[in-house]
Amino acid sequence: MMNRIHRIHRIRRHIAVLAGLAFTWLGLAAAAPAAFARSAMIPVPPGGGGDGTSAPAAQAVTRIVVVGGTPGWQIAGIAAGTALVAAAAAVLGYRVLATRRQAAAGA
Repeated sequence: MMNRIHRIHRIRRHIAVLAGLAFTWLGLAAAAPAAFARSAMIPVPPGGGGDGTSAPAAQAVTRIVVVGGTPGWQIAGIAAGTALVAAAAAVLGYRVLATRRQAAAGA
């Protein structure tokens, strides 16, 4: 009887690992298009007049343009949510272990 239970636990553990890997790949596939997004670059036509003379050199102007990225508040929200999920998982894991130890001590 115990071998059958151990086999079921082992199968359940393997299924959980495979599900975790599947969801990881799904998350990577969903995030990949955003990670490889690019901003459109508009080419500047070369300067010059119609008679073959070059146009006068323009002064260089530097402009900072933010195209994308994750705002800081979103990063903080993701970190806080991850911390809450990890804490909940730790509490549940502790309770499961305590229950198993208590059941083993009583048997």
